[in-house]
Amino acid sequence: MTRTTALNAVHRALGARMVDFGGWDMPLHYGSQIDEHHAVRSGAGMFDVSHMRAVDLHGDGDDAPRAFLQYALANDVGKLTTPGRALYSCLLRADGGVLDDLIVYFLSESMFRLVVNAATAGKDVAWLQALASTRAPGLRIVPRDDLAMMAVQGPQARDKVWQAIPGSEAATKDLAPFNAASVATVNGELFIARTGYTGEDGFEIVLPAGHAPALWQALREAGVTPCGLGARDTLRLEAGMNLYGQDMDEAVSPLESGLAWTVDMKGGRDFAGRDALRARPVSHRLAGLVLQDAGGVLRAHQRVHTARGEGEITSGTFSPTMKRSIALARLPAAVADGDAVRVDVRGRLLGARVVKPPFVRHGRVLVA
Repeated sequence: MTRTTALNAVHRALGARMVDFGGWDMPLHYGSQIDEHHAVRSGAGMFDVSHMRAVDLHGDGDDAPRAFLQYALANDVGKLTTPGRALYSCLLRADGGVLDDLIVYFLSESMFRLVVNAATAGKDVAWLQALASTRAPGLRIVPRDDLAMMAVQGPQARDKVWQAIPGSEAATKDLAPFNAASVATVNGELFIARTGYTGEDGFEIVLPAGHAPALWQALREAGVTPCGLGARDTLRLEAGMNLYGQDMDEAVSPLESGLAWTVDMKGGRDFAGRDALRARPVSHRLAGLVLQDAGGVLRAHQRVHTARGEGEITSGTFSPTMKRSIALARLPAAVADGDAVRVDVRGRLLGARVVKPPFVRHGRVLVA
């Protein structure tokens, strides 16, 4: 059965085109995906991301979440020393495959919060529970199904949020990127994080699900444009950000998915998948492509022919900001940025150039 978020009726009232996204009934767009994309790049747009799942970890002493997460995650939560600080990490299988990519927040020594992907939330929790059963049996792992989540992104996003949520500016004005703060409101406590998935500044807001429609309306009245999954995908690809299930999955190492920077191999810290990563040769890497020839659009699963062997596009689209087709592709490791390659687009070999993502960040095109 398809699941719905607390904002489902709101999306339908706005005339959104709804689609099944990993078992969730979600808005693809509200009329024009391109207009929504440009709204985020030039102003402020908002996304319902309540299909993603907050998972809280509680424990003390030998069952404290920090020590457990230092083993469970590929990145080192030892870096998180200030309450509210966040870290991006992969959750790995024992063989080094990527179970999920997630954000972990340090709230206190007895509580950490994970935000995991919708399609993987069930298996993530099951994996964590299995690890905890032997390493921290008293740790409580609590999926927060009672919470909703929305992302407000764009150069005007923070100002719009402060307008829509009285009192939030004082708590978040000095919030650095990848930090979060709790804000008390008449509609309950809001967890506001300065993170995002679009290459623009903004906030992600976690709140009691029952209050989500009122906040959505307040943001609309402040001038924030509702945006769907279509714009979210073109924005994240321009920003060079991976999508789980396309750019990485359980069969692929993070070292071949552009995520080596999220794997902390320094020191003697052991973590799930570490030995497998050390033993596994790296033969490919994730790179960016910009289509040079006319006559097609780069899409996932198209074959890429290089002087060093074959690769494959993992995500591709037409960039509304650049007005060119772009992609992320898993290529032989010896292929260098700047190399010319050819992509099989519906039986035609079209020329493309290898580049280093991101393509667009903070409204600026970074790739010529």
